[in-house]
Amino acid sequence: MHQMKLGKAFTLMESGPVVLVTTHDGMKNNIMTLSWTMVLDFTPLFAITTGEWNYSYAALRKNRECVIAIPTVDMLDRVVGIGTCSGADTDKFAKFKLTPMHGKVVKAPLIKECLANIECKVIDIVRKHNILVLEGVAAYTNPARKEKRTIHAVGDGTFIVDGRRIDRRKMMASKLPSGL
Repeated sequence: MHQMKLGKAFTLMESGPVVLVTTHDGMKNNIMTLSWTMVLDFTPLFAITTGEWNYSYAALRKNRECVIAIPTVDMLDRVVGIGTCSGADTDKFAKFKLTPMHGKVVKAPLIKECLANIECKVIDIVRKHNILVLEGVAAYTNPARKEKRTIHAVGDGTFIVDGRRIDRRKMMASKLPSGL
């Protein structure tokens, strides 16, 4: 084993899917890029980490809703671009040529170009750690998308792309929720 700098340890675990989180503040839509996400259980509950440094945070706190949109590898440059500018002075839907779509439950828009979208309600905010707990209230997939590989941030400006899928459903059947 080779010891590494402790400050880089997060790069060993950060590789969950990069997502786009949309909000609506009552006047306009916005999108932010996030790589710090977590599935909490099968119900579905999720957690994201963000805070006042992100323009969308005020809308999340005020309206307590958002959409988690899951982009694919062919969208990587747009995903990075979204994460490197602010919704305070940029219409990210227009700048990155993304199509907002109405969902069924929340006012925050779905993103048509993404592989999947999950409408969410904010059910808890853990201020000490800037964690927002989200309950999924509606979910959609885009079967028309040919590209299905998602992207994962390492945390140092590099990304990993999903590879082949390996099926072990039969082995895990006793641990999976019914109907999955």
